[in-house]
Amino acid sequence: SNKCETFPLATRLNIVCVGLSPDGSLAILIDEEGAALLVSLIGKCVIHRFYFHKPVHSVSFSPDGKKFVITKDNVALMYHAPGKKREFNAFVLDKTYYGPYDETTCIDWTDDSKCFAVGSKDMSTWVFGAERWANLIYYSLGGHKDVIVACFFEENSLDLYTISQDAALCVWQCDTELDGLKPRPPKDASREKNAEKIDDEFLEEPKGEEIHGKANPNEQETRDKVKYSRVAKYFFNKEGDFNNLTSAAYHKKTHLLVTGFASGIFHLHELPDFNLIHSLSISDQRIASISINCTGDWIAFGCSGLGQLLVWEWQSESYVLKQQGHFNSMVSLAYSPDGQYIATGGEDGKVKVWNTSSSFCFVTFTEHSSGVTAVTFTSNGYVILSASLDGTVRAFDLHRYRNFRTFTSPRPSQFSCLAVDSSGEIVSAGSQDSFEIFIWSMQSGRLLDVLSGHEGPISSLSFNPMKSVLASASWDKTVKLWDMVDSWRTKETLILNSDVLVVAFRPDGKELAVAALNGQITFWDHENAVQIGSIEGRHDLQMGRKELDKITAKQAAKGKSFTTLCYSADGQSILAGGLSKFVCIYNVKEQILMKKFEISCNFSLDAMEEYLDRRKMTEFGSMALIDEGAGGEDGVAIPLPGVKRGDMSYRHFKPEIRVTCLRFSPTGRSWAATTTEGLLIYSLDTGLIFDPFELDIDITPSNIHKTLLQKEYTMAIVMAFKLNEKKLIQEVIEAVPSKEVDVVCSSLPDLYVEKVLEFLASAFEMSCHLEFYLIWTHKLLMLHGQKLKTRSVKLLPVIQFLQKSIQRHFEDVSKLCEWNIYNIKYALAISQQRGMKRLAEETSVDEDDLDSDSDYLM
Repeated sequence: SNKCETFPLATRLNIVCVGLSPDGSLAILIDEEGAALLVSLIGKCVIHRFYFHKPVHSVSFSPDGKKFVITKDNVALMYHAPGKKREFNAFVLDKTYYGPYDETTCIDWTDDSKCFAVGSKDMSTWVFGAERWANLIYYSLGGHKDVIVACFFEENSLDLYTISQDAALCVWQCDTELDGLKPRPPKDASREKNAEKIDDEFLEEPKGEEIHGKANPNEQETRDKVKYSRVAKYFFNKEGDFNNLTSAAYHKKTHLLVTGFASGIFHLHELPDFNLIHSLSISDQRIASISINCTGDWIAFGCSGLGQLLVWEWQSESYVLKQQGHFNSMVSLAYSPDGQYIATGGEDGKVKVWNTSSSFCFVTFTEHSSGVTAVTFTSNGYVILSASLDGTVRAFDLHRYRNFRTFTSPRPSQFSCLAVDSSGEIVSAGSQDSFEIFIWSMQSGRLLDVLSGHEGPISSLSFNPMKSVLASASWDKTVKLWDMVDSWRTKETLILNSDVLVVAFRPDGKELAVAALNGQITFWDHENAVQIGSIEGRHDLQMGRKELDKITAKQAAKGKSFTTLCYSADGQSILAGGLSKFVCIYNVKEQILMKKFEISCNFSLDAMEEYLDRRKMTEFGSMALIDEGAGGEDGVAIPLPGVKRGDMSYRHFKPEIRVTCLRFSPTGRSWAATTTEGLLIYSLDTGLIFDPFELDIDITPSNIHKTLLQKEYTMAIVMAFKLNEKKLIQEVIEAVPSKEVDVVCSSLPDLYVEKVLEFLASAFEMSCHLEFYLIWTHKLLMLHGQKLKTRSVKLLPVIQFLQKSIQRHFEDVSKLCEWNIYNIKYALAISQQRGMKRLAEETSVDEDDLDSDSDYLM
């Protein structure tokens, strides 16, 4: 029952660190430049924005939730936590701590929030008092030969563990308990007040107290103060190993230390004795972050290189959750016919299947040896087809999760596009290098035909949903229509004035949309081979300017075009996307832009800005063109002569924002896009929108309730739908007795039947009255089935939405029933066994013991 949720907020750049308040109601998100968002996790909204002016390395709330500390440069800043007092400014600086010489890296608090420790890149760890204690203001600890990765306090104590990047652990013991921290005697109060008044006149914002630490204080300063001594030093690496430690987490109650390494290995140790519990390898990339849940049973790992998220239960040594995105960018996607699943193909050669309701990937197929270029579902929804540059088209079975068919061409060729006909029997793929289209049979796996005629690479294929007609687009500026019934002869050739990039049929098969390299979308009546409309869409794409571009975004946009097209489920509008951050939705009939979706506001991606940032311009040109001396964190610090940036094998680049594929859900409620950001799903939010339908003056909630009381159910339903308030419709429908449903359904006007069906589909997702709504659905479809069939094209999205909702419940309930049946069988088997046992061992075994045994088993 795992669920995943996306927050409706975003930062301008990639998020670097997250701080969570102890009660779980607030989070602080900080991006690469130090811009912070204070987010309410209950209302899922941004409460406050703050700018720290420098990159922040870590942020941590105190256990009592009253303060939080952030580390940037070589200082630690302590702020009053928002939400405890009512104030106008959410971030009020309390104290600034100086001490480390280099950048600070990690923070940990004592359990009673009296002190915190800060690790640094200068190989030292500093313990600071959250208040100025008489015997502890600051304390500096050395003992390491590399950057400090993590530091942890022992439970209810000032004893400390510090861990450095060269995989060394130091154990520090303190001679004072937490209760032994003495408060500082107050200074002369009046003098302080005067000083504060003078300060406030000059300062606009209170600076807070500053504490300056020294690495080697003199004897007078250390007298009667807290002292630390190093008790032990342990090493994680065996002799000869050079494995960098990248992240660590410690669970104070169970004394469990988890450490992650650059090679993808993690160790579990019990402290303070440093006993190894177990060590495992989870990937070949560095483990970027580790977290342990409150009970200490589950450990979460994040690997940023592969986009992996794992939750591991260490006692039973099993995965609770294992998710991984595509290693490179996603290229294509397809919705299953009921809209419940989405299949995606990526440049890493993987095909992944995602559940749209839980947002998790539940199966990954890795058979392809090169990038996947296209994926599609067959009409029954249980077979996924994928085309790849490795020269194969593979069919995967969703019942048994296996690759049961592999289609290849006589001569190896790279497949760039794929289409399957509405029966799911005929598979076609277009080739990039031989300019041919290959046709296979799904049943036998044999190659049926090779269609040649195009003079350029095939860019897109699409089958007509209603007829056996295949449309193929090519870079030779033509779209050819092939008739399957007439032994694959070219039925028609549509000539355009630019290279054709993508074709798409309308869901009813009566119209064809074609996008070309000149940025135009043209609409064709393919029966008569006449063009019926066109949209000039180049200006709507609105390209951004890349960092290294020599020309302006406006000039660059002249050569841009749409690379993916998709009709909405009702065929009235068309989605278009390309190499930009915008997805455009057009009305086909009016040929106007209805809405533009901005898929990302993340400036860590390239081609996001319309104009070059003047701050990045120097007298030598853009900063992006200038070689920086060192590589990234893992690069070589001293570059060799002629090496442009650090280590030559270290690739540092900004991914470019683009939309590679768009698909509309068959339910008509949502659409999905594969982008540089990942797989994005946009859905019609059923929020509070007052959208009445044929409204009258007499239709008010009170009148509807009156009609209900008079038991005029059909009338009440019609009135409720005219007002179109979801809560009211639900109340009216649930007020109908189940015996009356038959009568009410038969007397419903035709226009309202589909409205009720649509309501039922959305109600299934939330409601617990399963049987009642199933009765409604059954009666409506039985009584009005014939009439609905005549309008099937228009109604298809509603019916598929309904099917998706019912299918989901069916899967959940069937799992539960199977589990119950198994448990009952088990209980029966145990009870029979118990009787047999008593006969065999009557003399030796006590009856009570047996009873208690069987209870234990059950």
